[in-house]
Amino acid sequence: MLLLGIDIGTSSVKVSVVDAATQQSVASAQYPDEESPIIALKPGWAEQSPDMWWQQAQQALALCHATGTYNADDIAAIGIAYQMHGLVLVDKQQKVLRNSIIWCDSRAVEIGDKAFDAIGHEKCLSHLLNSPGNFTASKLAWVKENEPEIYAKIDKIMLPGDFIAMKLTGDITTSVSALSEGIFFDFKTNQVSKDIVDYFGFDESLFPVINPVFSPHGYLLASVAEKLKLKAGIPVSYKSGDQPNNALSLNVLNPGEVAATAGTSGVIYGVSDQLAYDKQSRVNTFAHVNYAADEKRLGVLLCINGTGSMYRWAKNSFGGSLSYQQMNNEAAKAPVGSDGLRVLPFGNGAERMLNNKQVGAHLHGIDLNLHTQAHLFRAVQEGIACSFRYGLDIMRENGMNPTIIRAGKNNLFLSELFAQTFVNVTGVPVELYKNDGSVGAALGAGIGAGIFSSPEAAFEHMHPVQLIVPTNTESIQTVYQEWKTLLNKQLINN
Repeated sequence: MLLLGIDIGTSSVKVSVVDAATQQSVASAQYPDEESPIIALKPGWAEQSPDMWWQQAQQALALCHATGTYNADDIAAIGIAYQMHGLVLVDKQQKVLRNSIIWCDSRAVEIGDKAFDAIGHEKCLSHLLNSPGNFTASKLAWVKENEPEIYAKIDKIMLPGDFIAMKLTGDITTSVSALSEGIFFDFKTNQVSKDIVDYFGFDESLFPVINPVFSPHGYLLASVAEKLKLKAGIPVSYKSGDQPNNALSLNVLNPGEVAATAGTSGVIYGVSDQLAYDKQSRVNTFAHVNYAADEKRLGVLLCINGTGSMYRWAKNSFGGSLSYQQMNNEAAKAPVGSDGLRVLPFGNGAERMLNNKQVGAHLHGIDLNLHTQAHLFRAVQEGIACSFRYGLDIMRENGMNPTIIRAGKNNLFLSELFAQTFVNVTGVPVELYKNDGSVGAALGAGIGAGIFSSPEAAFEHMHPVQLIVPTNTESIQTVYQEWKTLLNKQLINN
């Protein structure tokens, strides 16, 4: 019995086919090879076409089929992971009304801040566990205010994964986890937030049917199945935002467990059983994939917008024909601290952990007679690691004190230098696993379809491939304090 996982990322779509018995991937593919475009019509804006995601998902699945390593008729369930906080709008014919306003778009910051003040800080934080900030609800309010002709045509609002599930099944559903990531859910009343709906003037008919994360969200249409070379009627039995899904893929389900990822954005994600919140909303709390009203499981999320995107910029601007692995090899030639070169990697929109400020990316201390390509690549990796430390300290202020962090051995964690720097600057050991988001989505589908008896049963064969512990931490701690001083000066001037 096989499981199909589809991961709708910002850069590409990845699919994996997983053997339910061994819980191992038998095939995977991603599309495209180059990174998908982000449409920025104005500074701070970021959009992508939902139809592009659907085309990419089909292409990635075709590449997966082409490996010839499995019989597609054995696929019994489909799971979807997706970039969080994006806004997708469709009309009654399920036609997309505009490009998706994606997670790193900053246009709705002011709208969210005004809602925070109007509804009341204490009420927002105690009921929503977050400020409305720059999340999906505020983005929808921006459309309502600035594109009323489009708003008037909306039948349903969705997150990116809901859209892909709709294309597969014809059904539109959501979940408490999804509603909470959009800041539409009231944790005190366990329903769509009346405060948000009333303040923004939304019609509740815009929200899809609410299903559990682990449950059928529709069944594969015959017409779509034929096109995808799959069996009709396969359930889409799991949908989750990429960060809760990343945590699931690492078997991070219980209070105190913590996951990290360093893809396009960087995230530390810890599980709690408390309805807690950061008073400044610098870290955010959402319903985890296994949240239930009677057994609360919350994901406490620290996000850095520009991690992999910062390294991609370094590659495009200074890497020439070098691969990422060759960049990593070059970076390792420079000393700890990059001979004084410091990088603030905040050039991908407003940063929630910096109180929604758009600080921008900065290179400090460039010595034209000393610094080389190797210094720059190392400084970027060190700057990203320092930003993780800065965010982890905020999480520590809010009671999240991990003794070990789990991460997938992919993206920036493929760099031995970055992984060791991350561990040294945070002071927390890291376990690396081979699972990724598409494998996690496939395993989630198995849970939702009842193929696994419990979430825990889906990971009984999972073991770490590497343990990294702190070593020689003194020098990087000095680097961090210098980096933090530079950041604080920038925040004052911003």
